[in-house]
Amino acid sequence: MRRLPLLLVGVIVLVSAGQCSAQILHKKKKVDKSTDASNTAEPDKQLYDKAISDIKHGKHEVGRLGLQTLINTYPDSEYLAKAKLAIADSYFKEGGTANITQAIAGYKDFIVFFPFLPEAAYAQMQVAMANYNEMAKADRDNTHARAAEEEFQTFLTKYPKDPLAPQAQQRLREVQEIIADGQYRIAYYYYLKGDKRAAAGRLIPLTKRYPLYSKSDTALWMLGDIFEKSERKDIAGSYYGQIVRNYPLSSHAPDAKAKLKAFNMPIPQPDAKAAAWMTAEQNAPRPKETVVHRSFGMLHSGPDVHAAALSGVPTMEGESDTDAGTDILKGGGRATLVGGTAGSTGTPSSGVVATVKPGEAAPAGTPAGATGSEDVNSAGSGTPESANTPPASGGTDASTPTDSSSSSSATTPAATDGTATSTDATKTDGSQTTQTPATTDDKNQKESSSKKKGLKKILPW
Repeated sequence: MRRLPLLLVGVIVLVSAGQCSAQILHKKKKVDKSTDASNTAEPDKQLYDKAISDIKHGKHEVGRLGLQTLINTYPDSEYLAKAKLAIADSYFKEGGTANITQAIAGYKDFIVFFPFLPEAAYAQMQVAMANYNEMAKADRDNTHARAAEEEFQTFLTKYPKDPLAPQAQQRLREVQEIIADGQYRIAYYYYLKGDKRAAAGRLIPLTKRYPLYSKSDTALWMLGDIFEKSERKDIAGSYYGQIVRNYPLSSHAPDAKAKLKAFNMPIPQPDAKAAAWMTAEQNAPRPKETVVHRSFGMLHSGPDVHAAALSGVPTMEGESDTDAGTDILKGGGRATLVGGTAGSTGTPSSGVVATVKPGEAAPAGTPAGATGSEDVNSAGSGTPESANTPPASGGTDASTPTDSSSSSSATTPAATDGTATSTDATKTDGSQTTQTPATTDDKNQKESSSKKKGLKKILPW
């Protein structure tokens, strides 16, 4: 009993000694700050890493300030290009109208200074996506949609084999769907209102430029109806023929065949590639819209792109290039005949359709006045009075005198100094000579001659 306290004391001493030895063995080693990698790194790398860390944690302004310090202090740094791109990315991620503008400017700056770096393709894609994200609905301002279309076309032209090319191509289809839908809505309004000229001025460039648009077949049907009611069955038949040939699975195809049969025109065979494209579009999986989404769709600020095509080659030419007299469109591997260039039968005799440009004679079999019909209002302005210049072969208007000296009774045009020169009319009694004031007939004739060109040649309304 007397030895028990001594044993307990001994056990306690041994346990405490073991704990001390364990602490000594597992004691953390001191870090030598002189060999730390963060301190041995170059100062430009330290600035870059610190700025990137700030941006990741939401401190965009602080991060951009650090990156700008890096650019100004170390102009020859290997992180210069990365810093410029990171600044643009920071503006893009932060969002907002002002920041998106700064991001676009930063990306374009990067492309100018570093065009051969692999990141240049990413910068071009970001420029297009910045405009894509700012797009409004189809019935609103399409400034960003037009800019996005141009930027996506630039990306696909410069970097066709980039890994981002498929994504850019699909985004381009969606952008063109929104632009075309905006034009279609305006044309449909004029169509219901009965303004044939305004409706045709929108529908002709729409069907010519955007064959992948989800309602292109309906637009062609409207054009055929417009020209049919205007007693131009030859041109109407060409539009009906396009529906049968290039949109064979359309709901308007049976009615278009009936129209061609009533016009005694041959019914074209459906294009195999067009049928395959429409089949793929109908079978493609699309996100289903719920009732709630449809109900609150009007509250969304962004456009609805669920109806955009998922396959096919989108239009790659600029708007001015497409509307400069080109009669062949290639969408989804399909050749589309533009109405008015196919002749009286309304269908092309071969797979190649002649291109008629201003100043050239129309090919054989072209209906009268149809040569310049497709170039009218090619910009989609809806004002046929500002049409493109028609071919020189039929450019002389009957209301415009061909020679100033052909008629002695014609009124002399006003002089360049502003003083009107007119013919002196002397009375029969010779007592008084009156001076006839200059009339505005010549001016009205010149204005009417310019207005009668273009759609006025083929549209009798």
